[in-house]
Amino acid sequence: MTFDESVKYQESHEWARKDGDHVVVGISDYAQDSLGDVVYVELPEVGTTHKKGDAFGVVESVKAASDVYLPVSGEVVEINSALEDEPATVNEAPFADGWLVRIKPSDASELDALMSASEYEEFTKGLDD
Repeated sequence: MTFDESVKYQESHEWARKDGDHVVVGISDYAQDSLGDVVYVELPEVGTTHKKGDAFGVVESVKAASDVYLPVSGEVVEINSALEDEPATVNEAPFADGWLVRIKPSDASELDALMSASEYEEFTKGLDD
C-alpha cells in the first residue's frame, strides 16, 4: 500500500494535493485497492461548486460503486477526462494520472484539517482489524 507524503487524506479515502492556486483530488491507494478493478468513473461538470464533504462523483468497480467526496470546498475547474476511456488508471496510478478533479478552493485552510500520510496509514490499519 502506498501512502503519498505529498497529499492530505480524509476518512472517506480521498486525497488532496495543493497545486498552485488549485487543489487536485483523487482516491487513495487504499480505496482503489479495496474497490478492485475500476470500470467506470463519473465526474462533475466543470464550473460546478461544491462544499467540503459533498459527493462529487462515483467510482464504479467490478465489486461496487462508491461515491467520492470533496476534501475541500470550491469550484471544479478541470476533470480528468482521460478516465472516461481509461478508468483503470485510477488503479494503476491513483496519485498521478488517476487523479479525478482539480478544484479552485473557496477556503484553502480546509486542507489543514485533513490527515497526513502517517495519520492516514494509522487510520487504515484500524479498518483492517
